[in-house]
Amino acid sequence: MEFSLNGKPVDVGVEPQETVARVLRERMGLTGTKVACGTGVCGACTVLVDGRTAASCLMPAGAAADREITTVEGLGGDHPVQRAFAEHDALQCGYCTPGFVVEAAAFMDRWRAEHGTAEPSRAQIAEALAGHLCRCGAYAGIYEAVAAACAGKHDGGEGDRGEHDEGTVAPVRVEALSKITGAARYTADVVLEGQLEGVIVRSPHPHAKVGEIRYDGPLTELLPPDRVVRYAGQPVAAVAAPTKAEALAAAARVEVDYTVLGAVLSPEDETVVYPTEESRKGAPRANEGPLAPAKWNGNVRGPAGMSWRGRTAAKRIEKARSEKARSEKARSEKDGDEGGQTLVEATFTTAAQVHTCMEPHACVAHWDGGDLHLHVSTQAVTRVAAQAAKRWKLRPEQVHVVAEHVGGGFGSKVNVTSDVVAAVELSRLHGVPVRVVLTRAEELVDGGSRPGVRVELALLADAEGRLSAFTMDGHGDSGVSIGSNAAWHSRFFYGNAPRRIRDYDHITNRAPGIPFRGPGLPPMLWALEQTVDEVALRRGEDPIALRRRWDGNAKRHALYDRASELPMWRDRTDPGEDRLRRGVGVAAANYLYALDPGTKVSLTVEQGAVVARIATQDIGTGSRTVIAEVVRSALGLRPGQVRVELGRSEHAYGPTAASSCSTASIAPAAEDAARRLGAALGARSLDEAEGLSVVGRRPRDRRGYVTPFALDHFAIGRGFTGAVVVTEVEVDTVLGRVRPTRVWCGVAAGHVYAPRLARNQCEGGVIQGIGYALFEQRQDDPATGTVLTANLDDYRIPGIADTPEIDVYFHTEGWDHVPGRGVGLGEISTVAVAASIGNAVRHATGWRPHDLPVRPDLLLEGIGT
Repeated sequence: MEFSLNGKPVDVGVEPQETVARVLRERMGLTGTKVACGTGVCGACTVLVDGRTAASCLMPAGAAADREITTVEGLGGDHPVQRAFAEHDALQCGYCTPGFVVEAAAFMDRWRAEHGTAEPSRAQIAEALAGHLCRCGAYAGIYEAVAAACAGKHDGGEGDRGEHDEGTVAPVRVEALSKITGAARYTADVVLEGQLEGVIVRSPHPHAKVGEIRYDGPLTELLPPDRVVRYAGQPVAAVAAPTKAEALAAAARVEVDYTVLGAVLSPEDETVVYPTEESRKGAPRANEGPLAPAKWNGNVRGPAGMSWRGRTAAKRIEKARSEKARSEKARSEKDGDEGGQTLVEATFTTAAQVHTCMEPHACVAHWDGGDLHLHVSTQAVTRVAAQAAKRWKLRPEQVHVVAEHVGGGFGSKVNVTSDVVAAVELSRLHGVPVRVVLTRAEELVDGGSRPGVRVELALLADAEGRLSAFTMDGHGDSGVSIGSNAAWHSRFFYGNAPRRIRDYDHITNRAPGIPFRGPGLPPMLWALEQTVDEVALRRGEDPIALRRRWDGNAKRHALYDRASELPMWRDRTDPGEDRLRRGVGVAAANYLYALDPGTKVSLTVEQGAVVARIATQDIGTGSRTVIAEVVRSALGLRPGQVRVELGRSEHAYGPTAASSCSTASIAPAAEDAARRLGAALGARSLDEAEGLSVVGRRPRDRRGYVTPFALDHFAIGRGFTGAVVVTEVEVDTVLGRVRPTRVWCGVAAGHVYAPRLARNQCEGGVIQGIGYALFEQRQDDPATGTVLTANLDDYRIPGIADTPEIDVYFHTEGWDHVPGRGVGLGEISTVAVAASIGNAVRHATGWRPHDLPVRPDLLLEGIGT
């Protein structure tokens, strides 16, 4: 088949079932065209066909005959849109970026032809990019970049590229050029000589004992020791073949004997998911950190708790409940509670939220002379290397992990996962490299999810308006996982009033929950922060003023003060009775400060530059840029004199990108390394010190840590980060739609090392919080537990049109006991967003939402229309 590719004629043989995306990626090696959803929904595979954009993952290869195809590589890196994306940091992990760039470039070219350098509106940009998704939520920067490019602000020539070269300090993000041109190589892009494609065979049953497995070729089993599968979609076996199509055909030939067992899909089901102590030990985890001890009672694990004077709290709540019941008449929300104690009791629920990284889980494994080489999409290079060494009984130096670029994680890529196991075992079986990449349907089933939670909460304020007591019971549905730990986090908020805190895991035959950006906090705050708001309303108090009075954290006090002066808050009015009603809500949050005290950064002088190396990864949070900026500033170097290499397990030990610990770990280590190198250099220039090398270590915090020693390499530092979120929503009382229009997100996390990247990450956190509040809900078949929301049409994540105006404010004071004075902010920026939306809906409509997501049908039922 002949066609034009990026301006050059090509002639390539294609198979009837192939798509243009596959031909570009596998035959032509143009991996800038990404395949993320496979159904034409996300836009990552966008190319130009005869000048018009098309989803190449859906386009049959034969349809490209005699056409002109342009990929992101064909834009050359000089298109104004590409320069604008780099300048405005309109990207994070970068996996979706090539598709956005191609679509935005086509839009800009059309716009300029019709409108000159007039700037398009947000609505016009959103309409043009409506077919594209960014799970990181970099939409605010994308708006800015596209508007600026259309307005002619990035029309310069070759010189405008300036310092965007890969590996040097760019004006905003170090790796910007590689991502906007499609040169960044992710795990799914890796092709090794002789490589096979692996496919996982999955159980169609939610609960079954696996017997014989029959297949006409080599196969590897992926079963637990008891050979019991416990959710529909659980890996059973894996096969490999030269192409993905052949591997899928091979998987279809695998025959598995199942003895179907009773499935637990509702509380009435009596089958026990984990009947033995040994099987319970193998249950996956939905939380980070140590698992709180708790007893098992059939399919319920708990209570696990961290109460403070729990009996006192329960007695005070019960006494207030009895007094209320004895009242001669029902007290109104305002008059009855004003001047007396205020008791608010409610039950809140949240749905399972799926991680849905744009880059699916992927691994390329290769055995070589007893050594194991892994290209893997991971947020834990060193952790995965250690786990792999233990699992396959290898010495640490025999495991080599590479994660050059990672397309998002959000907590789903911190361990050796099924794709890694399948690739490793298949590679050993066949003696050649094997690549396993999950499909989007597999990702939505087995890629991880935030557990759904039911929170039962009672909160009591005394006659003076002080927090007197509260009780919170969190009932987590983590599928086959344990450790949802939602209520646990309430121990650390609003002082030391007595509180009884209990967490329960309700085990079912559903896909496992795993940690997700601020695990446990969003469902807890959804309940707590709406209840706090209700107390303020019943007492006739300003919700921010009440929080400030209850909250003893000085850093959050500064955020409360600033939030209370926002025009959006100060000037909020009665929403009225019109169809469209505006409401404003507030919510606050805190988060533990975590770090990896063993973090190291090596610096080596090479060819007149300083090369920093560390065995960590950049999942879009900007680790490369933070290290480069710290080293450059400390040594007084020009941007081109610093290069950062990461993503390899052979480098100096680096942290897992989890619990917002990366920046707080790597920046002080980089600064220490720079100090050591400066001392070693003395008066010499870099040209005179070729080969000079030092290793910097993360200094210990002044006052030490809360944990006396690191737990799985994590230490808990002293102090909490904080956030206050104020959200304005527009509620359509006819359609039941809630649309956030403005969000102010105040974050107290100390020094900000890379302000634009940090702002981008926090804006993305707000977007993910909006998705949690309004759209995202994994749906299961009630009879089988099969995930029904198995594509990005059915599982809805926010798009660019869902992006409100976002104002991020950083309070940088405090944290003087921390080297560098900066701690993590990725999780604290998102965990309170849903609660602020709930409170805004209450202000707009008078109806308080209790269930997430706030669907139109629930809202219309709640307001009585």
